[in-house]
Amino acid sequence: MSNRQDRLIHWLLDSLELETTLFHLGQYCGTWKASTTGLARSGFHLVLNGECWLHLPEESASHQLQAGDAVFFLRDSVHFLSPLADAKLAAQAPRTGMAGLDLSVPDSVALACGFFNFRSSLNSIFLGSFPDYVVISRAGETLREARPLFDLILAEAQAGGDEPSPLISRLVDLLFFYVIRHLCQRREVTAGLWAMLGQPEFAPLLEAIVEEPGKDWTVEAMADLAHMSRATFFKRFAQICGASPSHFLLQIRMKLATQMIEDGMSLARAAEKVGYQSDAAFSRAFKKATGVLPGAYRRSCQPVQIQAA
Repeated sequence: MSNRQDRLIHWLLDSLELETTLFHLGQYCGTWKASTTGLARSGFHLVLNGECWLHLPEESASHQLQAGDAVFFLRDSVHFLSPLADAKLAAQAPRTGMAGLDLSVPDSVALACGFFNFRSSLNSIFLGSFPDYVVISRAGETLREARPLFDLILAEAQAGGDEPSPLISRLVDLLFFYVIRHLCQRREVTAGLWAMLGQPEFAPLLEAIVEEPGKDWTVEAMADLAHMSRATFFKRFAQICGASPSHFLLQIRMKLATQMIEDGMSLARAAEKVGYQSDAAFSRAFKKATGVLPGAYRRSCQPVQIQAA
C-alpha cells in the first residue's frame, strides 16, 4: 500500500472516534458459556490464558481460540464462547460468573471482553461495510506487528488490583486500529471510504478532497481527477463506495468541519473552509450529516465551567 493510502488510513482511523469499554476481565473454570450477543454493540474477546471455542450458530461455524488469540465483532452478532468444541453441547452450558484472574489455576480460561462505541455520528460512510467479525490468531502471520500490544494487555491484566487497569481499554483501541488497517490493506471491506482506499483510482481523489474540501468538487471535477468519464466514474464510484459522490462529499466535508469546530475554529470560518459561503446552507448540511446544528455541536465540545461556591 502506498504512502498516500497509508496517510489516508491514519486519518480515517482518527475519524472513527473510537471509545472502548472493558466489560469483563477474569477467568472461567469448568463448563461455562459467555457471550455479549444482543446488546446491539460492537465488541471483542481476548483470550489471555487457556483455550476455548467461539461458536457462531447462525453460520454453523466454530473457531478454536488459544492464549493470544482475539475476536473482534464489528457489529452485534450471535455468538458464544465455551470450552466445549461441540456447539450443541456448548449451547446448553450454563452461564456462570467470572472469577478473579489467577493464571495458576489449571484448565481455566482467562478473558478480557468489552465493547466498542464510535462517538462520531458520521458512520455510514466512515465505517463502511466491514465483515461481521474478525478472528486473529497469535500463531498465524496476520498482524504479527501488533503482538506486543497483546503482551502489554496481559501484563496490565495481571498487574491490576481490585479495578482493571484503564490502560487495557487504550491498548485494545490500538489493537483494534491494527485490525481495521489490516482489513483495509487486504481489501476485505466491501464498501465505504475504506473500500475506496484499496482502489488506486480513488485514493488520490479522497486525498485531494481532504486537502481541499472547499474546492468546487463537481462530479465532473472528481471524474477528471480519477481519469474517467462522468458516466463511468458515477457507476464505478457507487459500486465501490456504496453512496453517491454528493453524499460522499458531504460526509467528508462535515467530518472535517467537526474537527475544525472541535479545534476552536469559528463556525463561519469552518463553513468557508469546507466550501460553504452561506451560514444557512452550512447549517442545513451539517445537521443533515450529524443530526445537530453546528452551534449545538460547538457547545457540546466546550468544557464544562465549574464555578466556585
